[in-house]
Amino acid sequence: MSHEVELDELPAIHGAMAEFDTPEELVEACERAYSAGFRRMDAYAPMPVTGLAEAIGYKKNKVALCVLIGGIFGACGGFGLLEWITVVAYPHNVGGRPLNSWPAYIPITFECMVLIAGLTSLFCMLAMNGLPQPYHPVFNVEEFERASIDKFFICIESSDPKFNIAATTEFLRDLGGKEVTLVPA
Repeated sequence: MSHEVELDELPAIHGAMAEFDTPEELVEACERAYSAGFRRMDAYAPMPVTGLAEAIGYKKNKVALCVLIGGIFGACGGFGLLEWITVVAYPHNVGGRPLNSWPAYIPITFECMVLIAGLTSLFCMLAMNGLPQPYHPVFNVEEFERASIDKFFICIESSDPKFNIAATTEFLRDLGGKEVTLVPA
């Protein structure tokens, strides 16, 4: 009877994670990991860290474009609704004024634009960040509790084409990671 472990018996892993003490160490580690060719990674910090998003290869988001489109649709919708109400559905001649008195539409048009743009920003931000996410595999690592207190983490995901368990964990140790652990899926 052999005691060799087959690949099918290994627990599924989400990736490899390293712990750092300072935000500068984390940013440097992320830059070096990105330069080494890793693309499927994420960084965790207890506070905003300047340059961290760029260090992991995050270039641009599309939330601003979605908000612009939502604002345009909100303004057009608000203006169109008032036009339809006062000209088509319920026309009233008040004091000989024209039915299409567009200056009166400006406040409602602006309010609809702001409302729809705000709602668009909320829902796009949630969708593009994959939120709400009450569970994530990194929560399985006991040391990760410190990510919201005073420690900084980088996790290279196993879905990265360059990921190899032994090579990636050794790479994270070479980056200066204090604690390198495998993250179970």
